[in-house]
Amino acid sequence: MAADILEKLAAAAARRVERDRAALPEREAAALCAALPGMGMAFEKALRAPGMSLVCELKRASPSKGVIAESYPYMEIARDYEEAGAACLSVLTEPEHFLGDDRHLAEIARRAGIPVLRKDFTVSAYQIYQARLLGAGAVLLICALLDGARLKEYIGLADLLGMAALVEAHDERELDMALGAGARVVGVNNRNLRTFEVDFENSLRMRRLVPPGALFVAESGIRGREDALKLERAGADAALVGEALMRAPDRRAALRALAGA
Repeated sequence: MAADILEKLAAAAARRVERDRAALPEREAAALCAALPGMGMAFEKALRAPGMSLVCELKRASPSKGVIAESYPYMEIARDYEEAGAACLSVLTEPEHFLGDDRHLAEIARRAGIPVLRKDFTVSAYQIYQARLLGAGAVLLICALLDGARLKEYIGLADLLGMAALVEAHDERELDMALGAGARVVGVNNRNLRTFEVDFENSLRMRRLVPPGALFVAESGIRGREDALKLERAGADAALVGEALMRAPDRRAALRALAGA
C-alpha cells in the first residue's frame, strides 16, 4: 500500500466537491439544509446509551483489501444490522477506492430507524451540507486531513445542522488536536490511513487519554467478541466494525456474537 493513499483520497474528494458545487452551489445547499427539520443529535445520543454501542459499517471495497463484497445488497445489509442490534450505521460513500455511492446513503437514511454516519473524506464544508441533505446524522472528520481551525469550523457547522461529528485521530498529536477543537465524539482509528496497517492495541492505548464527557469510539481491526470485550473493559463507548461483519456469511449472527448476545 502506497504511503500517500490518504493524499490521493483527499485529492479525489476535492475534485468531487468542485464537480458537485457546479451542480448545486454551496449557498443553495446551505439554504436547503436550513429548511430541513433538526436531526436532534440522534447519532451522538445513540452512542451515549448504556454499554458499548456498535456502529456497523456498509463497505463494499477498500484500498487495502480490494473488493470485500462482490454482492452488495445495501438495503438488506442495513436491515440485518439494525434488526440484530446496531446502534448506528456507517455508510461509505467514497466512490473511487471504496466503491461507495451517495445514493446508497440517501436510501438507507430514508428507511433506517437508527442514525447513519456518512463515511467519507471530508475536505470541505460543502461535504457537511451534502451529508445533511442526504439524510446523514453524522459526518466523519479526519484530523490527518484538517488543521485545527478547519476542524473546529466543521464541528461547529455539524452542530449547527444538528449532526454529530465523529472526529478521528490515530495518534496522540491528532487526539490533542481533536480535543482542542471541541470534539465530543472522538474516534481512534487502529488503521494508519497513510499505510493502511492495523494495530488493534492503538485504541486501547489511547483510551486513557480521552477525558470523561467525550465519547470514545474504537475503529478498525475489531474481529470478534474477544476484541469487543477488551474494548468494553477499557471503557469504550462504541466500536465501529466493518470488514468482519461484511465478510460474515450470516451478518445478523456475527453481530449478535460480537455484542455477546
